[in-house]
Amino acid sequence: MVESNYFKKLSVLLFCALLGSFSMPYASANNESQLAVEQTGSVKGVVTDASGPIIGAVVKVKDTSNGTLTDIDGVFALSNVPKGAIIEVAYIGYEAVSIEYTGQQEIRIEMKEESQMLSEVVVTALGIKREKRAIGYSMQEMKGDEIVQARESNIANALSGKISGLQITRSGNGPGASSKITLRGNNSITGLNQPLIVVDGVPMENFTGAANNDFWNPSADMGNGISDINSDDIASMSVLKGASAAALYGARAGNGVILITTKSGRKTEGLGITISSSVSAETVFMSPKRQNSFGQGSLGVYDKDSGASWGPLIEGQTYEKWDGSESKMRSFNNVNNYFKTGVNLTETFSFSQQYKTTAIYSSLSRMDDRSKIPGSKLSRTSMTTRATSHFGKDERWTLDTKIQYIKSKADNRPISGKNDSNSFLAMYLLPRSMDIRDFKAAVRPDNTMLWFGTSQQINPYWLENHRVNSDTRDRFLVNGSLKYQFTSWLNAELRAGSDMYYTDYDNKTYWGSSMVNRYSIQQERFFENNFSFLVTAQKDNIIGRWGGNLALGGNLMHRRHKSMSTGVELVVPDLFSINNSKNKPDVEQRYSEKKINSIYGTGQVNYDGWAFLDLTFRNDWSSTMSKKNRSFFYPSVSTSWVISDMLEKIDKPLPSWFTYAKVRASFAEVGNDLDPYQLYNTYYIGQAPDGSTTANQNEILYNEDVRSELIKSWEVGTELRFLQNRLGFDFSWYKTNATRQLLNIPMDGLSGFKSRKINAGNIENKGIELMVNARPIQTASGFNWDIMVNFSKNKNRIIELYKSPEEEISLYTLGGYDNLQVYARAGGNYGEIWGTRLKRVEDKNSPHYGKLITENGLPTSSTEKEKIGDQQAKALMGITNTFTYKGWSLSFLIDARFGGDIFSGTLQMMEQSGTSNKTVVNGQRPNMVIDGVYVDESGAYQPNTTEITTQQYWETVTSRGNLGVGEVNMYSATNVRLRNLALNYAFSKSLLKNTPFTQVKLGVSCNNVWMLKSKMNGIDPESIYATSTNATGFEFGSSPTSRTYLFNVTLGF
Repeated sequence: MVESNYFKKLSVLLFCALLGSFSMPYASANNESQLAVEQTGSVKGVVTDASGPIIGAVVKVKDTSNGTLTDIDGVFALSNVPKGAIIEVAYIGYEAVSIEYTGQQEIRIEMKEESQMLSEVVVTALGIKREKRAIGYSMQEMKGDEIVQARESNIANALSGKISGLQITRSGNGPGASSKITLRGNNSITGLNQPLIVVDGVPMENFTGAANNDFWNPSADMGNGISDINSDDIASMSVLKGASAAALYGARAGNGVILITTKSGRKTEGLGITISSSVSAETVFMSPKRQNSFGQGSLGVYDKDSGASWGPLIEGQTYEKWDGSESKMRSFNNVNNYFKTGVNLTETFSFSQQYKTTAIYSSLSRMDDRSKIPGSKLSRTSMTTRATSHFGKDERWTLDTKIQYIKSKADNRPISGKNDSNSFLAMYLLPRSMDIRDFKAAVRPDNTMLWFGTSQQINPYWLENHRVNSDTRDRFLVNGSLKYQFTSWLNAELRAGSDMYYTDYDNKTYWGSSMVNRYSIQQERFFENNFSFLVTAQKDNIIGRWGGNLALGGNLMHRRHKSMSTGVELVVPDLFSINNSKNKPDVEQRYSEKKINSIYGTGQVNYDGWAFLDLTFRNDWSSTMSKKNRSFFYPSVSTSWVISDMLEKIDKPLPSWFTYAKVRASFAEVGNDLDPYQLYNTYYIGQAPDGSTTANQNEILYNEDVRSELIKSWEVGTELRFLQNRLGFDFSWYKTNATRQLLNIPMDGLSGFKSRKINAGNIENKGIELMVNARPIQTASGFNWDIMVNFSKNKNRIIELYKSPEEEISLYTLGGYDNLQVYARAGGNYGEIWGTRLKRVEDKNSPHYGKLITENGLPTSSTEKEKIGDQQAKALMGITNTFTYKGWSLSFLIDARFGGDIFSGTLQMMEQSGTSNKTVVNGQRPNMVIDGVYVDESGAYQPNTTEITTQQYWETVTSRGNLGVGEVNMYSATNVRLRNLALNYAFSKSLLKNTPFTQVKLGVSCNNVWMLKSKMNGIDPESIYATSTNATGFEFGSSPTSRTYLFNVTLGF
């Protein structure tokens, strides 16, 4: 009561003071007041787009602080608006609208999406929305429609050719096969170099490829974690390429970050129901080129039991087949005979609507992929529900919750590698005069496998039903956030999220072949929980034209992974039970756990909306490091200078044809953390052959001084727009140095340890990126032609590895397959391919310099490995052309990789068996004399005159080591392809006016349309052997890549 009386007295004093300050007569003051009322007024209105009301649009009186936001119905109200003032309306991704206020009481404003946005707002680290002009680093954003248009079952592949500096490396392992994502090169020698995937602010586990890439007996490619996301649920994807862009993710940001924002509910015309259905046909796109001139046998002689194609010339002669029957000899296209037309069916049902202050989005999607590979199929069911509600006084509270459930089931994922059960190798190596369809029955009357002669390959039709594998994964992605808006410039948010999945594996090998009758099972359980908070303050014009924002937050991460597996050889044939075991089952149990606690913050100072300075920090405490070195601090600084805005505000604008100019620069430090239990001397329990219990320790020597990898990054760039945004350029130069590499240095076995973990090395990435957007044609009738070009060039070098007074390491193995290895070499490039070469005369003074050195007429080869190629591309480019006219849209994407090399194990095997087209010249196999020399008894070089057969040559160069002479099958990985071609039509609202539909869209598209340029003799350079490794310059026995034809219908109600 005392406080109330005090304020009453104060108010009276202030009122009297105000009255006393007027020196004009009462009548004059009253007239001015009346005039002011007549010159200002109040206005209400609604802001919409083609789909309905827009929530959160900024409506303000130009050059004043008088403004507001539209509510959930798109409604706004402004008071004290002077007549003649300009009312401005702005919203993310839409063209700004300006209206003169002439006294009208109501305004209805319909906004249009902006094609090339200057004031675009994008999602950045931690889900913070920022105006793109204020960002001092490079990032790219793709809208959901662009991702859906690609119609890829793995959304990682939808990024191909669309993002500069991003490379998608695909495996050729059938439906659901994995793809590796690399941003601006490789920054780690022992890590997988995959970007962090964040969905709606919560990190998502992006497991990639196979757990075991053994050359002889690999495990199945399990795909990508990111492929579990339904593309129809995505609103946008932001790719944070540089360290500055990703710095707020600290020790998990060393390889960049991809932010996925899923759709939320909104007020929608009609019921808010959308149904989308797609059907696609899958055919063989590329397969290795084969010869059609010579049949089964060896040395030109037919042999019905031979697995080679070094037999007689195929001339339609009568011969005895493998089963004793007679036929006319001809060649067969066994790739086409075996592989079928695959069919993919995808249906999505979604609902988006708003009820008062609550918006709901829900979707149900089902995909059934029956691959072109017989017996191999993948199904995926996805259910998502998201609700966003505003409540409390002035609707200051916002609750956003989402739960997504994905169930995927795969049958008969193909197994690659150099083993008898690789059905693709069977296709490529089957003698050219044999028809694979002769073995379609798969089994003989006695239930043994139907096959021929001495070939060790397994009948692919038998594999389809007698060596089967299946895996089922149940996955939940759950997150929720609670946000409170204290004032127009201050808010706080709490967020919690979890990614958890459960996978069951089942593998059965039936009796009847040379393979062991075996049964194995595995269970895998994973979760990652994240709990975070973020307090944000943002305000312009705090002191004069100076404004800024501050954010402070923290995160608790906890992840756990465990698995259990066992496999047995069966006693009773085909009784698949672990208890039906010849020996005591061996059970393998794995467990890992990791925690990271973090605190982070960001601050920005801006001046007059054209100069921006950003500072960020993050400190991580990781459980995988020693207590001595568990804390790591990661800072960043970036700046942006919008020159065009500055000049306009000082009344010296750019010429009318020069629309926008901005320069930016940044520096940041981020890290790469250790996986669990790589540092500590943990112990594990096992069993000796006699059944007694054993205890063993980890083979890595503990080193408490080891720290996480450190990546320092510098970047400068510019953004330019011309001709009212019809031509735009975005250029970046960057340089990163990844130091403190976590290396395993070999130790003497007598020490009791296999290796010790150290920090050493320096990996450098230096490159440029260019993005060009252009609209060459824009007509009043609605016809537009848009071009988007992405170009990037990166040099990935190893500055140093490890050097001490006692020891120096100049080569570090990234991966290897027998006599072919991929290295990181000090002073060289990341991913050098090393193998054997054909021996040549190396004396430059010799008249025979460069000639092959032979022995008995056959080429000789080195025994020591040397550099024979580089796996890294020199440049990447994507060109997208889009033509639109009213409801029609035609687009195509040309995707290119320039430079880099790849070894083809498939072609090596085909050359050895005689099926490759390289073993035939103009339909013949003439004897040859190699243009080379031999070493005589005196050690001098003499011209080679010894004649050899074609078979002798190819068997020699492909059988020295399991992969032959490496040089012979090194190929350029350069390729240019027409990646995607799409035609879509959206019915206009006027055509749908008297129908129950709010939208009708039809679309046809084709992926992998045409290989414009390739040098791999029919092998697709994207068909690499494995993605869960840093050694990607190798392919071996993969499935032929696919071309898909798709038809889509989308209906809205």
